[in-house]
Amino acid sequence: MVSRMARFPITVVVPCLNEGDNVEIAYREIVDELGNREDELEILFIDDGSTDDTLTRIQALAESDPRVSYVSFTRNFGLEAAFTAGFRHARHPWVLQLDADLQFPPGEAHKLIARAREGYDAVFGIRVNRQDHWVRRFSSAAHDFIARRLLRIELPSGGTSFRLVRTDLARRVVNLELGTPYFLATLPRLTSSWTTVEVAHRPRLRGEPKVTFRGLARHAMDLFFGYSTRPIGFAGLLGLTGAGLAVIAAPVGAVGATRTAVTLLALALAAGLLSLAVVARYLVHIARGQPGLPRYLVRQASVAVSEKEAL
Repeated sequence: MVSRMARFPITVVVPCLNEGDNVEIAYREIVDELGNREDELEILFIDDGSTDDTLTRIQALAESDPRVSYVSFTRNFGLEAAFTAGFRHARHPWVLQLDADLQFPPGEAHKLIARAREGYDAVFGIRVNRQDHWVRRFSSAAHDFIARRLLRIELPSGGTSFRLVRTDLARRVVNLELGTPYFLATLPRLTSSWTTVEVAHRPRLRGEPKVTFRGLARHAMDLFFGYSTRPIGFAGLLGLTGAGLAVIAAPVGAVGATRTAVTLLALALAAGLLSLAVVARYLVHIARGQPGLPRYLVRQASVAVSEKEAL
């Protein structure tokens, strides 16, 4: 167990995509909440290919405060790439992921730290009174129900990207280089020592949301097909059902019930096509896991990056 009096060196990873209006405010809130303790602090900004003045503002902070460091991508590679870089380059034994939009107040990190001190490897924040559009709230609830209840995927219920993780474990997850690096689903496969804690949530005050419906849908498909075999089992059942309907349609048509036979054949075709679509999605997942393009490339950084990461 971790003593409550023990030091708690922490790296706060802040992914940014066109968050120029939020950079200094995020920095100030993080420092106000975590910088005046005796524990060590690093603030690691990950610029995910921003096209505004995000990087310039980050660099100014890095010049004035040695606790600030940054990694800037050559283009937008996505949130998974951003936290992958953050986990790889964090200096301290614990890493906290915090979105630059500050919908999770940095002060809530104390709740995660308190639970981590109890001996957990990871602590996930759970939003209380979520301040998002109802469509986002509904889609998240549906996503959680399908993943956990229907597909039996082990996930922190309501888990978010606001999380505190042992850095060595976080690196173990990202270094697996999975085709679908779904952190919330991968970490429970490596340790049972994780928990959740309720945290406050607030609306975005500056800048535009970066999450799109298309992105959410793709993220969900990556989880459903990458971490459960139930869909392909369902596809097999559909295929058998379609074959059975087609076999039944032949004698039904022979006795003159043409309309019934056509209906059975249509159902058989629909079952076969749906089954084929599920199998095709699994093939996409397998293809993504093959060696290919790097997850991200770095254009500028205040930390040492490997030759594999650099442009």
